[in-house]
Amino acid sequence: MDASANIKMALLLTTIAGSATLIGAAIAYFIKKPRLSYLTFSLGFSAGVMIYISFMELLTGAIDVIGQPFAVLAFFIGMFFIGIIDFFIPEAENPDHFNNLKGPHKKTLLDKKLLRASMMTALAIGIHNFPEGLATFGAALTDTKLGIFIAIAIAIHNIPEGISVSMPIFYATGNKNKAFFFSAISGMSEPLGALVGYVILRPFLSPNLLAALLAFVAGIMIYISVDELLPMAHRYGHSHIVITGIISGMIIMAVSLIML
Repeated sequence: MDASANIKMALLLTTIAGSATLIGAAIAYFIKKPRLSYLTFSLGFSAGVMIYISFMELLTGAIDVIGQPFAVLAFFIGMFFIGIIDFFIPEAENPDHFNNLKGPHKKTLLDKKLLRASMMTALAIGIHNFPEGLATFGAALTDTKLGIFIAIAIAIHNIPEGISVSMPIFYATGNKNKAFFFSAISGMSEPLGALVGYVILRPFLSPNLLAALLAFVAGIMIYISVDELLPMAHRYGHSHIVITGIISGMIIMAVSLIML
């Protein structure tokens, strides 16, 4: 297989892996009547997916390559980075004002908070998929069989990531198409990462830089899970359902990573 064919195959495999996010995103189309229990479960599920993948794949993988001190530094830089973004995105309301509201006004503010948390989740998943796509592309470029194996494994764990993005957006907006669209955007950052990596970053890319980037993304995901998803899930009540969602997200990600 010549170089041009190798590049096309690598890009195809990366695109297929990223497109698996759409399978999870399509779950919203099968929900006829939204229920708060579904929403709290999906928020907990989203947090479980992001927490597990951050600590068990991204951060540990970075530690193996660049060592614990540098990996931890990149991790907290990621937290600091998303914290700055969070600081400059205005809150829908302050907590005291929120607690004093009732009826439709409170629901409107809850929807705004939920949409904000959902967009932060989509951002985190999209950023995570960017280096993941670059890694898949690089593996497929050097060894097609290895690339196929990695693409299948990544596709499997992209399905719950699609659920993580689409479900909260669907509940915040009531728009299934919008939920699907933003999940598609987060998934398509995978082939975008491959293209950018090949065209721009390839001369500078190293295993150490990629590992630091993964630790950086882990910090972003943990921040969003703790600051946005879990508080929002508990605001809707059903605490036991939230915990069930968290554990379910972790189990599904654990199974997909073991298959990798």
